Amino acid sequence: MLFTHKRTVYLADTDAAGVVYFANVLIMCHEAYETSLATAGISLKELLSDRAIALPIVHSTVDFLRPMFCGDQLLIELSSQQLSESEFEMAYNIVATSSSEQCLAKAITRHVCINPMTRKRTRLPEIIVQWLS
Repeated sequence: MLFTHKRTVYLADTDAAGVVYFANVLIMCHEAYETSLATAGISLKELLSDRAIALPIVHSTVDFLRPMFCGDQLLIELSSQQLSESEFEMAYNIVATSSSEQCLAKAITRHVCINPMTRKRTRLPEIIVQWLS
């Protein structure tokens, strides 16, 4: 799955030094993830109301390559990879729409499908498998 999400850096995204606060980069990535699900016709509300599955993030990394400032226009490029029947990974490239689309940051989130009652791994729902491919 390839998807691009447009995002503006807001004042609330930045820290006292005027650059994006490190944790907010993952929030931006998660917004892009949620938007890609919605664009594919997957209702997050319905997915979350299914008491048989949950898709927690079990690992995340961010590499900061250049600062991001309030007012910057960003493109968050997502790609996905199914790692097993119960696990997938999302890769994010965050680029500036100005400055020849320079890469500003790269992030990864790894998600595992579990049964929330037993906390044991379970197969990804077919709708997620289709979205990933």
